[in-house]
Amino acid sequence: MRLNRFLAAAGLGSRRQCDELISSGQVTINGQVCTDFSAQPSPTDYVKVNGRLVRTERPFTIILHKPAGFVSTRRDDHARDTVFDLIPAKFSHLFHVGRLDAQTEGLLLLSNDGELAQHLTHPRFKVDKEYEVTLDKPWDSALSQRLLRGITLDGERARISEIHSLSSTRLRVVLRQGINRQIRRMFEALGYQVKRLIRLRVGNLRLGDLPRGHWRPLTPNELASITPRR
Repeated sequence: MRLNRFLAAAGLGSRRQCDELISSGQVTINGQVCTDFSAQPSPTDYVKVNGRLVRTERPFTIILHKPAGFVSTRRDDHARDTVFDLIPAKFSHLFHVGRLDAQTEGLLLLSNDGELAQHLTHPRFKVDKEYEVTLDKPWDSALSQRLLRGITLDGERARISEIHSLSSTRLRVVLRQGINRQIRRMFEALGYQVKRLIRLRVGNLRLGDLPRGHWRPLTPNELASITPRR
């Protein structure tokens, strides 16, 4: 198992995040700094990150119905509530798979499976994320094509992949990108304010009737539906 995958399996983040740990010299194997991405630790090797011994653990993923007002981070400098305040302390080693901004609600995964996180969040895999959007005024459906064609944000073409009207002010949209505050900023560019935003689905996994602020482990079938083939 390559070093970045070993670290990801130990719950230290996605493989891309683990690559950063390796390249910055924070990883040692048997006491020697290792910046070789192709290194493959053996079962008898001692792998440490910043001096702490790393052990792989059984993959574990939970689904959380994130309420508005909670930030998707482990700690917050502004003393705001975090998603980790909503789950038991024994799960503090999990990391959030992607982010929802503070005021966005809905489906958030927390996991120790870096490979799963990579598959669900990296743009090249184009995993659907479905949201319900409530706007501050009636939607002009003629503008839908502008969202589908794309709007430039931070020098990048931001696109909504699908858009469906539910009522005059409520829409369902699907993203396959992950630009910061993408939905809110795209609608703002067209003169609308997003009053409420809730993520309903990631890939084949749906939020369903999980109450706001509650969590549960994924079922084996749910996990299989979003896990890449290894």
